[in-house]
Formats: sequence, C-alpha cells, structure tokens
Amino acid sequence: MSAEAPYFCGVSVFSSIMVENNEVKTLALLGATGSIGTQALEVVRQQPGRFRVAVLSAQRQWELLAQQAREFRPAVVVIGDDSFYQPLKAALADQPETEVLAGAAALAEVVTRPEIDIVLTALMGYAGLLPTVAAIRAGKDIALANKETLVVAGELITGLVQQHNVRLLPVDSEHSAIFQCLVGEAQNPIEKIILTASGGPFRGRSAQQMEAVTKAQALKHPNWDMGAKITIDSASLMNKGLEVIEAKWLFGLTNEQIDVVVHPQSIVHSLVQFEDGSLKAQLGLPDMKLPIQYALGYPQRLANTFPRFSFLDYPTLTFEAPDRVAFPNLELAFGAMRRGGNAPCVLNAANEVAVAAFLRDQVGFRQMSDLVSECLARVSYLAEPLLADLVATDAETRRVAATLL
Repeated sequence: MSAEAPYFCGVSVFSSIMVENNEVKTLALLGATGSIGTQALEVVRQQPGRFRVAVLSAQRQWELLAQQAREFRPAVVVIGDDSFYQPLKAALADQPETEVLAGAAALAEVVTRPEIDIVLTALMGYAGLLPTVAAIRAGKDIALANKETLVVAGELITGLVQQHNVRLLPVDSEHSAIFQCLVGEAQNPIEKIILTASGGPFRGRSAQQMEAVTKAQALKHPNWDMGAKITIDSASLMNKGLEVIEAKWLFGLTNEQIDVVVHPQSIVHSLVQFEDGSLKAQLGLPDMKLPIQYALGYPQRLANTFPRFSFLDYPTLTFEAPDRVAFPNLELAFGAMRRGGNAPCVLNAANEVAVAAFLRDQVGFRQMSDLVSECLARVSYLAEPLLADLVATDAETRRVAATLL
C-alpha cells in the first residue's frame, strides 16, 4: 500500500469516518448455523436495535435454521441442500412472514435484494464464491468470513469491489487485526505484515511423528472452537496458507510482504511493520465475536460484555518460526500464490477434497498434502482465468482429486 492508495478492502482507512450512532444495518447471514454464523447471531443479540436480520441460510442444518428463523424473524431463509426444503418449509408453516427457499441460485438471488445493507459470508469453502460475487455486483458491503472466496478469485473479487464501490470487511481474526492496525495509516506504506498462527495441536512434532496423527487428535484445537473443516486446516497449517493468499488480495501486497510466525497463545492476532521499522499489533482473547462485531459495526467500535484480556493471565507470549517440513501445506500455499492464475483455486479445491477424505478416514493426515501437491501438478494451469474458468478449474480439480483417493 502506498501513499497514493488510501483505500484497501474497498474501505477508506482515514479515521475521520463518522456514522450516525442510531444507524440500523440490515444483515444477510450466509452460513448461519456454522461456528461463525452462530457467533454472529450472538453479536446481534448483544446489540439490540443496531442490526436487523433479513436473510439466514444454511446448507443442511434445517432444524437449527428453523430455530434461528423463529427468533430473528428474517424475511427469507435459504437451505442450500434442497432435499431439506420440505421439512424446513413445514417447520416454518406458522411463520408466513418468512419466505423459504432452497438451492444455490436462490442464495445468489436473495443477497441482491434492495433492503440488505451488508452480507456476512460465513459459508464453508468454495461455496461462498458465487453468492459473494452476486452481492458485490448488487452493491452490497461484504463482511468476509469465507477466505476461500479470495483464495480462489482474489483478483476478480478485488476488481469487482472497486468497480461497484463496496466495502470488503475482513472477519478472520488475523485479517481483522491487520485491518485495525491500518486504520489511520493511509499515508504510511506497509513494509510487511506478519500473520500469527497458533501452530495447532501438533506444534513441535516432526514430519515422521505426523504420520501417526489421528482424526480425533486433529479435531482438538488448543485455542479456538471451530467447525471440523477449518479445525483440520488449522492442524495442517493449510488454514494459514489460505490466509496468506487472502491477505495478499485484501491489502494489496506483494508475495514478499507476507510472513507467518507461530504464536501458541493466540493473543497477538497479527502485526503490521511499516517502512520505519515500527510494528503495530492487535491483541485480544481468542474470541471470534470480536472481529465479527468489528466488521459488522465498522467504523464504530461497539460496546459489549465479552470477556476482557489481561496480561496478568498471560505473563508469557512466545513466537517461533513455522516448521515447513512437518507442515508442507504452508509452502504449498505460498507456491500457489507465487504461481498465481488458477493455482490457488486448484489448491483450495484439492484441499477441500483431501480434508473431506481425511474426515471419512480415507486418507491419512500427511496424505492430504500429497493429494494437494499432486493436483497442483496435474490440473491445467491458466495464467489469467475468468470466473467461468475458475468454476471449471474447481470442477476439474475435484475430478482429479477423486481419482487419487
């Protein structure tokens, strides 16, 4: 970022932005039943009168979605898997003010409705791409909790954000930290950013020791409470690799401006180093409600009753380099970022297949990296893909990955 570029993420970073304190934002929440979605609704509960929920969606958890609809009374709910449409429709039969829809096309349509101010995309994986594109084209601000959208189509998404003059507000704790550190620093170029990683449950293990990792062990993250897919990604450091690519596009960085450091306590959420050598960091407890609230409330910091951090509870904060031999996914992600084009799309699709196979006990922990690496070598490379090319790349990668299982 340079002094000539006072915008990133589609957001002015000057601190003089003001909004009315009584502004009510109308929210579409995609992925309402997942970890981010349920915590976002906790934020809404904490802020009565500030947010109105207009859309709720889920992929399969129709019973929880119905409960949420009864509480928040949205104008529409969407179930991604249309085989659950009838039970959801029946469950909400006595709530005629809530329209019930199903399928990906419905999801991409509802985010364009005129009453919506901001779309929180908390869908898992590649599924978040097309509805996010539709929302941006409709001029909606995006609170982005779906890193795969920028991993798969970073150049496309950032171009659309500029074209349609919308705000792209990061929800991942690391990117929210960078975002917060950059507010008020528009005239000060970034030397580099440092993304922190907990190291997951297997920090310190050798490559050989990783061969014996079990699914039960991998699903026990030491600091964060997340869904199964992202928990496995965190254990393999693929999550950090995806965040590296996301950061490149969010903040307009070169490949060389992004670094990763392991910070087991997960208190320092990330850092920015400026060209004078000074560092700014954002600290807090490992609680996703904080970055969710910051994105939804931006540019205001909204008061809440969430637990507060105390240095007395964390007298020691440590930092170390990641082990890229024991955790090859991090280097695979950096490599895909450097290659560019559709390589990050291949990386993401192959990883989604690999993680699903690991959760079904079809492959071992280390074999996930082997599968991703093989797909990167086999799938057709495109240097300048369009959206249709990325959709085709995702499908091709999944076909190739399936043959490797």
